[in-house]
Order: sequence, then structure tokens, then C-alpha cells
Amino acid sequence: MGLNVLTRTLVSVTTIGVIAAGSLATAGTSFAASAPAAKPAASAEAAAVVNLGLSTAQAKKIQEALKLRWGYTDTIDGELGPNSWKAMQRFLKANWGYNDSIDGDVGPNTVMALQRWLKALWSYTGAIDGIAGSGTQAAFKRAANSCPAC
Repeated sequence: MGLNVLTRTLVSVTTIGVIAAGSLATAGTSFAASAPAAKPAASAEAAAVVNLGLSTAQAKKIQEALKLRWGYTDTIDGELGPNSWKAMQRFLKANWGYNDSIDGDVGPNTVMALQRWLKALWSYTGAIDGIAGSGTQAAFKRAANSCPAC
């Protein structure tokens, strides 16, 4: 009788091991197969956020100023997305020589107009080159820190 109990125990343990291994193999395969589908796609809005080195708090100050004067109607969320940049482009077009479309794209023309504003009022000393480098970002931070008077 002792041999039968030992045999049944061994068979049971082996069976459990085989079932568990098969379940793990299937789980691993199904997980691997479903992993790419489970990954959320980045939204176009999230990809279009361009804070140019501003913190969320600084970007909120810029948005508040844009809301007061330049038709920004979105949320004050500290993320300078296309609607923030459209309002900024309206400001830059009216005052700082921006001559491109109001599209919310932070391209070289937007940056050059931004640099003209920053050079005139916020101690930007670099070239008007359309490249938002460290000097442009530092001056943009100075402007943001003074908003909504910016």
C-alpha cells in the first residue's frame, strides 16, 4: 500500500508540473502575441506638445497670457500643444514679424518670430535662426516667469 501512495503522489506531482508548464508556455505565447496590440498608440496631440524647455507651471503662465489676449480657448494644462501655439502665432504675427500660417506647428518661422520677441524684451542674445536652442529656451523661461505681464 505504501508503494501505491508513493506512485499516485509522484504521478499527481508530475501531472501538475506538466499542466503548469503548459499553462505558462501558453500564457507566455499569448502574452507575446498580444503585447504589440495592447500597447496604446501615442496621440497626435501628445506628440505635438512643444514646451521649449518650460516647466508645466511656466507653460500655464504662457497659456493664461494667451487666453487673456490672443484667443486661446483650451485648457490651462501646462502643455503647449497646437492650440497654444496657434494663439502664440497670432501674437507673433501681430507684433513680431511672423508671416506664416496659423497652424500650431512650431517650425523655424514660429521660432524666429519668438526669438525676435525674446531678443527685444527678454534678453535673448543669440541669432534669429529658427533653432530653439538653450539661449532661446532660457529667454522663453524668463518671459514665462513674468507672465501674465509677458
